[in-house]
Amino acid sequence: MSQTIEPGRHTEIHRRIAAALAELVPDDPLLPPHPYLRRHLAEHAAHGRVLDDTHVPPALLPWESSLSVRQLLADDDDAGSAGGSWLRAWARLEPFARHVDPLSRATSLRLAHAAETFTDEGQDPPPEAFAQAPVTPVWSEGRGPDNVWLVTPSRVTSLCTVAGTKGSNGPLVVAGDDEGRLHTVRRDGSTLHAPLQVHGGAVTHLLALPGGQLVATGSTDGSVAIVDILKGRKVLEAVPRRPHTWVSSLALYHPEDHTAVLLAAFSDGYLAVLNPAVFHPIDIAVPQLPADAPLLCAVTSPAGKHLLLFTDHDTVHAFDGHTTEELARLDGRVRALLALPTPGHYAAADERGHVSVHRTDRPEEAGTQRRHGQNTAVTALMVAHVSGRPSLLSASGDGSVRLWALPDLEAVGEPLPVHSGTVTAISPVDSSQPRLVTAGADCTVRSWPLNTQTFRHAPRVRDRITASASCPSVPHVLASAQAQEIRVLDIRTKERITVLTGHTATALAWPRISGKLHLAAALEDNRIVLIDYRRSPGQLYLPPVQQLAGHYLPALALASLPGAHTNTDLLASASADGRVCVWDLGTAQLLAAFPDHRFSVRCLAAARSSNGALLVSGGSDGKVRLWNMESLEQQGPTITCQQYLVTDVAVTPDHDQRLLVASTGQDGTLKVWIACSGEQVGEFSPGDGELSAVAALLLPSGRSLLAVAGKTSIHVWDPSANRRLLQIVTGESITGLETVADWEGGSTLLHATGETSTTLIRLHHDRI
Repeated sequence: MSQTIEPGRHTEIHRRIAAALAELVPDDPLLPPHPYLRRHLAEHAAHGRVLDDTHVPPALLPWESSLSVRQLLADDDDAGSAGGSWLRAWARLEPFARHVDPLSRATSLRLAHAAETFTDEGQDPPPEAFAQAPVTPVWSEGRGPDNVWLVTPSRVTSLCTVAGTKGSNGPLVVAGDDEGRLHTVRRDGSTLHAPLQVHGGAVTHLLALPGGQLVATGSTDGSVAIVDILKGRKVLEAVPRRPHTWVSSLALYHPEDHTAVLLAAFSDGYLAVLNPAVFHPIDIAVPQLPADAPLLCAVTSPAGKHLLLFTDHDTVHAFDGHTTEELARLDGRVRALLALPTPGHYAAADERGHVSVHRTDRPEEAGTQRRHGQNTAVTALMVAHVSGRPSLLSASGDGSVRLWALPDLEAVGEPLPVHSGTVTAISPVDSSQPRLVTAGADCTVRSWPLNTQTFRHAPRVRDRITASASCPSVPHVLASAQAQEIRVLDIRTKERITVLTGHTATALAWPRISGKLHLAAALEDNRIVLIDYRRSPGQLYLPPVQQLAGHYLPALALASLPGAHTNTDLLASASADGRVCVWDLGTAQLLAAFPDHRFSVRCLAAARSSNGALLVSGGSDGKVRLWNMESLEQQGPTITCQQYLVTDVAVTPDHDQRLLVASTGQDGTLKVWIACSGEQVGEFSPGDGELSAVAALLLPSGRSLLAVAGKTSIHVWDPSANRRLLQIVTGESITGLETVADWEGGSTLLHATGETSTTLIRLHHDRI
């Protein structure tokens, strides 16, 4: 006879199971625990309401295979809030670490935990086993990404929510990317089926059709398709490809005296009208659309009349089935158009960052207008019930989402920073715990609690780091530029000094003038200034000691090189004007200007050789060039890299003491070349999207390694063995990498700059 367990006892049973299983986890994070622990321990702890670092020990996390810790934390707002810093750190990495080896996972978790707990006073000491990781954090400013739900190889460009059916386990989120694929995601973050290739171009629009199973898709390839989401297959092409156009909008519209129709607007003004059940063309009265990528929106007037709204650049028009009327004119091109719950009301957003609410029956009124942010376009609008009241949400090119109370359009809380790049799409997920799903240019889809508290307690929007540089010698100081301000940080004392304000810096470097380190800063007004960063007692400002002028566009990279016979360096600059310039800092004289790159010069690297100081440059023309600083001429052949854009370069010797040049490319490859001949001798494809930065690491044994940054990780690669040694998962794009000498023996410091964060880590030579 079976015994029924009281519901209240289930929690206690799971709690006891979790406590017993936690005792079985090895202390060493590199020792594999039992498969049952990897798969189910976190779930037992969650059901027992003890999801914390005690019941899910940190040493288990590098082996955790359920890949659901982030979802378990999201489902229980109290989980991990106390005693769960390791769990929270792992949740940030989990979506990016699916196929990463345990050593790399343990190392990444160690660094993520340091970022989670780091303060100016220091960080929480790690368990002894983690202290033996090949990498030790020295400084961290900024945490990893929040609430990541899905990581895609390409940028997600559109979202919609499908109610699903009884067997689909709740609502589904459909994401379209810029390579024509659809990704269908359950509420727990798992995918329903493999990505479905639907189009030959980006999926610009998704529209869930009545019934909860079919979705209409529009693309830059000029076609409209119908997809069965639950079965994961393309049903038909409702509008065959129209060359040289793209689908600018999809909408369901209920005209007078007719059943509802599916509308697809194209960039050239063509309007396709389809039956939403069989998807055959229908002949009804429709407005003449402008050949300017119009947007569509169906609205019911206060009198119950069905209207079709459409845009013409900065103007909104209404079509009532017979005539067209101008309703509103915005301050810039309309980027989003949306019907509101109140009849006759609609919202619009423009490229100048304004959000506005209008009425169809009062076109003469200007409407209520608010600004989402400064000088960034609003990219999407969404309406939802938030904390029991109808609300409007707007997404922006600055990576944030704002919540507005209707009908007065009053801001609720603060902007929520949801992505490191442009927010490309937003969608609600209705359930007992409503969620906001966002997609960004950072190739992630994220999920947020959809309530007012999320916005009232939103973290501060971090300014983008536009440039950074680490001092190459002891004492170590870091310089970074954010929001028209350049600051210098002393790593040991934690002292911060603001050295320049009122200008956006595009590149930084640390050259010597008369043996004394100075900070060189390239500014948005095309100048390069030299600053003595050490402030005298009582000195409030640090005026530049030199100004260098000669570029026609801002410099994108700076590099210092030793001068010929003095203790004053040369300074090289690479600019968007296609030139590489070399300056004598002793006289502020422009020694050379090399115009050989056809497009922007994006990166520089300095090196020494038997021929003296050398400079390597790489650019948007896909070429790498080597310059001799003695003769001020190009040395060796021009290297055609075939990597599309060359994003960064580094220089290192090989085992034969030949000078090697490493280049990273937009195509996701790292290539290694013999500098004097241009012969390719190595290639590494980490499978991490576009590579953005590379730095050389020379070990005391003479062994040379390369650290290269992709979309989600820093990869340490041994070119002589053609082997990846370590993958440090960051969860965000790294825009710059530098290696500098360490004040401790047996290690090298690696300075990594992200979109909004900087990290300094120690790489131990004997552990790599």
